[in-house]
Amino acid sequence: MLRSTSEFGEYARLWLENRDLKPRTRYLYGRLLERFILPTFGQMSMRDITPPVVRVWHSQLELDHPTQRSHAYSLLRAILATAVADEIIDANPCRVRGAGSTSRARRVEPASLSELEVLVRTMPERYQALVLLAAWCGLRFGEVTELRRHDIDLNAEVVQVRRGVVRIAGEVTVGTPKSQAGIRGVAIPPHLIPALVDHLEQHVEPQPDALVFASVGNPQAQVHPNTIYRHWYRARDAAGRPDLRIHDLRHTGAVLAAQAGATLAELMARLGHSTPQAALRYQHAARGRDSEIAGALSRMAQGGTGGPT
Repeated sequence: MLRSTSEFGEYARLWLENRDLKPRTRYLYGRLLERFILPTFGQMSMRDITPPVVRVWHSQLELDHPTQRSHAYSLLRAILATAVADEIIDANPCRVRGAGSTSRARRVEPASLSELEVLVRTMPERYQALVLLAAWCGLRFGEVTELRRHDIDLNAEVVQVRRGVVRIAGEVTVGTPKSQAGIRGVAIPPHLIPALVDHLEQHVEPQPDALVFASVGNPQAQVHPNTIYRHWYRARDAAGRPDLRIHDLRHTGAVLAAQAGATLAELMARLGHSTPQAALRYQHAARGRDSEIAGALSRMAQGGTGGPT
């Protein structure tokens, strides 16, 4: 239990201090608090935060940033839920229907196989394997850039995901993946093995803990995102996909796995999801090919004995 205090700002800071959070999550929560929540509620008594007060505050948040708006509301609701559990207030005043959820701001269109081929070919040789692993194995950017030589088992054709790297206010932090489910082994599609063998031979130091994608000037440091982005922007333009983000490679890999017949449980395991909601999106995207599959089935039937006569 947090110690009782009548001022929201003090309680909120204690709440954040006592939460077991990933460094990046703690940083993002702190920003949300300082920018959106404390200017209104910081010096208010906890008991003065009523449903009408919350409703007015929420209505005045930046409407053109719906995800940020929903995250700020969800954080306020979580803090006040703890205050209810601590018996500081009797009920949670956050009662704005649907305020803690938001629809996806943009529809992610996965890269096609031909686009993926152009993306890989246009990237510098030392970063081609990064694109291949992100796309075909569904790795997060922070996971793939923290891979070490010993994480890639070419004999078993498995990449072990045990860590991830994040940059917070310019500082590099290496930790475990986003959730326990993120610690996983991912089977490598066999067609990637020759490219990975070549990459390990040409661009990776021989030590078992050597970074697979290191900074050119410092083999002990992970490649900087800005370095990858600089080449990525040129590659996606060459592929005719200026909308494609690095993170969308993971989406591409998930849809490809779903198209290959992966079940929901298999997608969750491959992508490191702890809940089925995200993995379901990829299955739904794969179902979008249903008309193509139906057409292919008809062509098969017409080519054999199963078609109409």
